[in-house]
Amino acid sequence: MQLLEERILRDGRVYPGNVLKVGGFLNHLIDEKLMDEIGREISARFCREKVTKLLTIEASGIAIACAAAHYMHAPVLFAKKSKTSNVSDDVYSAQVASFTHNNIATVIVEKQYLSADDRVLIVDDFLANGAAIRGLRDIISQAGATLVGCAIAIEKGFQSGGRELRAEGVRIDSLAVIESMTDSSLTFAR
Repeated sequence: MQLLEERILRDGRVYPGNVLKVGGFLNHLIDEKLMDEIGREISARFCREKVTKLLTIEASGIAIACAAAHYMHAPVLFAKKSKTSNVSDDVYSAQVASFTHNNIATVIVEKQYLSADDRVLIVDDFLANGAAIRGLRDIISQAGATLVGCAIAIEKGFQSGGRELRAEGVRIDSLAVIESMTDSSLTFAR
């Protein structure tokens, strides 16, 4: 998606450890017009899949999922990173290692919100090593639901997650794929 790539080049910042900061427009401060275009693009790519739920992990994927849900006319469900007092004990759960936060979280989804009848699209802001997708895929499997694919805003193509998941038969549609990234330059795959 050329619009997203241009915005990454203009406003993204590369930090040591292969960290790309896009907080000024995508996942902290959100550019509503860009987000709307991202949602429209995701919807166009998955319009034939009869998606009944869009699934993400709190917090950065929620805005992207909501933008896509607006066009797909399906609800957004997000896996919570902590159990609060208003969440039942009847949950699906999975362990997810975070590349950015350098920790492991147990993410949960209440069983009442995900069923075997659902056709699920995973949505997230980044794909690096694929841990978030694997965790969400595990939750979808626990529910007996169908994973129709994954919509990713930015994939770090130089890391293994996307290649491995595709080799496992998972449909991955990334709007911007970074081929290489250094402190001074960023190149997109073509």
